[in-house]
Amino acid sequence: MIIKKFKAPTEKEAILLAKEELGPSAIVMNVKTIKPSGLLKLFKKTRVELTAAIDDNIADKSIASDEAKNESKSTEKYVFGTAFDSKKSNKEHELTSEEAKNAIEEKINNIAKLLEQQMNSTKSDIKSDDIIEEYLDDKSSSDNTIDTKSSDKPRNKVIELVRNQLIENEVCEKYVDMIIEELDADNPNQPIDNILASVYQKIVLKLGEIEALKAGEKKPKIVFIVGNTGVGKTTTLAKLASKCILEDKMRIAILSVDTYRIAAIEQTKTFASILNAPFEVVYTPEDMQKYVEKYKECDLILVDTAGRSHRDESQKNDLKVIVDSVNDYEKEVYLVLSVTVKYKDLLNMAQVYDQLFDYKIIFTKLDETKGVGSILNLKLDMDKTLSYVTWGQNVPDDIGLVNPQIIAKKLLGGEQ
Repeated sequence: MIIKKFKAPTEKEAILLAKEELGPSAIVMNVKTIKPSGLLKLFKKTRVELTAAIDDNIADKSIASDEAKNESKSTEKYVFGTAFDSKKSNKEHELTSEEAKNAIEEKINNIAKLLEQQMNSTKSDIKSDDIIEEYLDDKSSSDNTIDTKSSDKPRNKVIELVRNQLIENEVCEKYVDMIIEELDADNPNQPIDNILASVYQKIVLKLGEIEALKAGEKKPKIVFIVGNTGVGKTTTLAKLASKCILEDKMRIAILSVDTYRIAAIEQTKTFASILNAPFEVVYTPEDMQKYVEKYKECDLILVDTAGRSHRDESQKNDLKVIVDSVNDYEKEVYLVLSVTVKYKDLLNMAQVYDQLFDYKIIFTKLDETKGVGSILNLKLDMDKTLSYVTWGQNVPDDIGLVNPQIIAKKLLGGEQ
């Protein structure tokens, strides 16, 4: 494996430098912004440092055929990835249970303090519920009206604010009502800390136990990564593979059934090469059985499947045949879903795949949305085990287990 670093004023220029030297088959392992330092930093521009890698065999072929390399410069597409850094930990992206508890307690205390100050103040004409709304919703306008249920009885304003906040974060209204139904909404004097602590706890409990990918009791355990086109299956597989090898010290093999997407095989092969993991392409159920037997001493065999339309019956059947071809072995299926997709479509996908096999859920693209209500909705609608979430393209850094405390905090208007 040849690994080199390239510096340029912009990421695009750095990619062109890497492409020119290593060829179109290289993979970008990491992109880092270098900020100027020193006394003259105000007069210096920010630069980009790009780390790229290419397999030795591919590099040798590239050097032996300069002419072919030059012809491909304007036509080949670059394969993107990021660094496999075993020193980094996904824990930096997650809060511990104690930190999450402290965060919600701080929120409760701050809201209570704001209300106490407001009630004791005779100089301010701002209503206390406006202050709560501003704190929960992170908005500066006090003109915002709050959607409330029609009722002849007085409603607790804090409960209504919490309800409004959950709905704004795309939690289905039926589940919002389920979460707050045991609260005393008709008691305007109910302590704020009791309300928030109760809702927070309910959300955490409803998200259930989160399960990480583990080796099976017997070798090998086959893990299928499935989902619709464009949700990030291949990148997610690369993140899981690197985590299993670098952190958990497992022996893995990687198989690809994705023979439809252009350059998909080369991309997965490059990831496998960087991780020094065996790689094979599967075309038939017979191939699947053959390679499982070949790598039966591995802890895990990760299988990258082709992106499928959940509405195409023939594609669904092809996928089921591949998964069912290894029924004699322990296996798991992970359904990869993008949290940016509207919930009605997410639910439809989940229901269709549920007809094919049991699965656990991985959510991708958390960095592209602030609404995480879909995670709670799908858990309650499908009752499937939640596993990982991913954000960004960095391999293996941008992945972690679903953290119920963080989800609850965000749904209640915590830091996004």
